Amino acid sequence: MGRWIHRLSGVLLVCILLAGCVTRPQKTEKLRDLEFMVMNKEEIPEELKEAITANQDQPFRLTYTDQGKLYIAEGYGAQLKTGYSVEVNGLYETENAIYFHSSLLGPEKGEETKEITTFPYVVVVLDEIDKTVVFD
Repeated sequence: MGRWIHRLSGVLLVCILLAGCVTRPQKTEKLRDLEFMVMNKEEIPEELKEAITANQDQPFRLTYTDQGKLYIAEGYGAQLKTGYSVEVNGLYETENAIYFHSSLLGPEKGEETKEITTFPYVVVVLDEIDKTVVFD
């Protein structure tokens, strides 16, 4: 009788553990890619420009909304030479958020660079969506 109870409790434990492993749909499942435009530095709203300048020495992630537009900015801090740029790798919407992913690109192999500190960043603009932006 004792072995039977021991086996039954083992089976019950496995059932409880398996019940905890139910798969639920992720809230990060992509609903759609978002259309956006990379901003020229001259076209960035003045208030956002000021925030970028104030934060450019260190990596930063900023969002700004104005007149039905959402601006997303990401900077990679001070780089000690020229030739760096920022590439947008993805911008998409999920049920609960907007996901933004960019990367810092170094100078091309053989590209002539100068020993001048630069502050590479990117700003994109899209129609305003009332969701949190997650920098991925």
